[in-house]
Amino acid sequence: MIDLSLIWVIIIAIGVLIYVILDGFDLGIGILFPFVKGQQERDVMMNTVAPVWDGNETWMVLGGAALYAAFPLVYATVLSALYMPIILMLIALIFRGVAFEFRFKANKSKHWWDKAFICGSILASFFQGVILGAYIQGIKVENGMYAGSGLDWLSAFSLFTGVGVVVLYAALGCGWLIFKTEASIQETMYKLMPKLILALLVIFGCVSIYTPILQPQIAERWFSQPQLMYFSPVPILVLLFTGLALRACKLRQELSPFIYTLALVFLAYTGFIISLWPYIIPPSITIWDAASPLSSQLFALIGALLLIPIILIYTGLSYWVFRDKVRIGDEGYH
Repeated sequence: MIDLSLIWVIIIAIGVLIYVILDGFDLGIGILFPFVKGQQERDVMMNTVAPVWDGNETWMVLGGAALYAAFPLVYATVLSALYMPIILMLIALIFRGVAFEFRFKANKSKHWWDKAFICGSILASFFQGVILGAYIQGIKVENGMYAGSGLDWLSAFSLFTGVGVVVLYAALGCGWLIFKTEASIQETMYKLMPKLILALLVIFGCVSIYTPILQPQIAERWFSQPQLMYFSPVPILVLLFTGLALRACKLRQELSPFIYTLALVFLAYTGFIISLWPYIIPPSITIWDAASPLSSQLFALIGALLLIPIILIYTGLSYWVFRDKVRIGDEGYH
């Protein structure tokens, strides 16, 4: 018999990864705004994502809808536990979206919308990291309901992962701008990228050390089979791709820094999944415990299998059409 719960976990996991990648470098551009002062240069930075930025967030909506359909216990419990950081993240995303649109139309007030875009990007990224940290440290569940307080999400670890995600998205944005721009912007990003990559390596190391201390169950899974076999190559590959990214910046390669940063994101994400598997509400609720009835999963899966290919084709086509570099003086897409 087909395990529909496993299929849904794969769909959600892939959707979240796509969101982190696509909206990651999108948010990263706002995080990097303070490092580029010229208005024309900032126009170029925004124009690299102007045709695709709103479509990137489709994957967040897909993830939320999939959780509601396939794992309603997760949807209810996790949202109850993380209500405050989720709301703050959404406010920041809305604030950022308004700033994105108004900035192109503003003249005298353009610098204020720049500040709004920077703040919205940083805060949205930060609260996504806080949500990640709070999720890793575990959620109290009793009788199928959230049993913790409204501030259980707030901890030193979740604040640290918040900063970590800001750095991660900045690195993605930096790699994207190296690939999509030239001249002064590209040179600025070449100088900044190695610092971000090294900061990311330190953050990965700190999280990898503290996570098993925070959750003994995770430490047990790391050092038992078959997780140990799957997890053991991850630190070596992280060091390898960090070195390759630094080398690519030194050699002034254009696409490679972005590709190697994507590899680091993928490795961090696989480490996250290996650490928590098979718990979808750590540390106690498995994917099968939280699953909706098979009839509900099957009904929703039919719709997902129809919609996801359309979203993938539309997303791929958007990036293909706007694949060229963006330069100062280009008219833009607004």
